[in-house]
Formats: sequence, structure tokens, C-alpha cells
Amino acid sequence: MKFESANPSVVRSIKQRDLLNTWLRALRKPQSLPVLSDFRPERIADELADMMAFNVEGEGDVARFVITHEGARLTATYGNEHIDPDKRTNRYLDDAIGPHRYARVVAPYRACLAHKRPTYSVSTVQDGDGKDVSYERLLLPFGKAGTVEQIVGSYKAISVDGGFKVNNLMGITPKTLPVSVIKAVIDREIARRPLGSGAADDIIELN
Repeated sequence: MKFESANPSVVRSIKQRDLLNTWLRALRKPQSLPVLSDFRPERIADELADMMAFNVEGEGDVARFVITHEGARLTATYGNEHIDPDKRTNRYLDDAIGPHRYARVVAPYRACLAHKRPTYSVSTVQDGDGKDVSYERLLLPFGKAGTVEQIVGSYKAISVDGGFKVNNLMGITPKTLPVSVIKAVIDREIARRPLGSGAADDIIELN
């Protein structure tokens, strides 16, 4: 499934829409990238458990993503609780999750780099009890001179069946492999929005 052009309304999660709107406010020019220091979401402390941040090394298909922040719930989702907390950052994403899982998830990151715009993807997977879960990933690019230097990601697992098991939901041996249902580059209607208007006062360090 290729990435489709979409407007911000494609994002389902209210929290992720808030993060996307904050990214849009930080965007100074329609064709530029916001810098990470201008990204000032409100009530971000409540969201950090579901977020990751990366430094980008290289460009295109050879780029690699260095983890600078790993949320606590994502550690459980990917079955990484056994890793010492001090060793969960400053490592490459492909090393952290292994080649097979990396091959399944890298496409949104590559699209984010190529288009220099947020990407949004939704996959369905089953938890350990067989409940259907939607796994929603929003990736926000930051940088200067038209080069993506950092990516901030928000990851939400939601089930219409209510409570579900998050442990190893996207791990090496999940109950079922994720099935992609949405792959979108959010690049429509951005130019018509008021840019660089308003931001929260608190600056949160994600790198």
C-alpha cells in the first residue's frame, strides 16, 4: 500500500491531532520544516509515555534513526522491559527492534524524510487474548535548510473492545502480524493554515 496524500483530518486520536496542530503552529513557511525548539505542546508530560524521539543520521534509504526518547508504554508494547532504562536511548531504531520488525515499520519514517511532512499510519493487530487493536503512528519531522534532522513520534494503541494487553503487542512474537489499513502523508491544506501563530510557553526537551 502506497502513502496517500491527506489533510490533517485523517488523524483519529484527539491527542495526536493536538500534537499535529502544534507542529503546524511551529511551521514558519509553507515549504520549510519547523525546528524542534519551536515545538511546544501543551500538557506534554501526559503524552511522553506514548512518544519517541529520534535524531536522523544520513539521508534517503540509508538514513538511520537514533532513539533519544523512548516512552514507557512503548517499551512494554515492543517487549523491551528487560533492557536497562539507561540503554534504551542513544541506539539505532533498527538495532533496537531487530531487522524483521524494522522492515515492517520503516516505511513511514522513510516517507517522513522524503516528503518532509508528517506521516500517519494505522495498523490492526491482536493482543494476547485475541482482541483487535488499532495501532496509530504519527511522525512529525523537524529540521533546518530543508533537511529532516529530528523526528518526534506519537504511538497510540486503541481497541473498540475495551481493555487489552499492551505487553508485546508489537514485539518479536506478536499474536498476529500487524495489517496496514492507513498510510498517509499529511501534506494537504497546510499551506492555507495560519503558520507560526501561538504556542504553549513550556519547552519540553525531547533530545
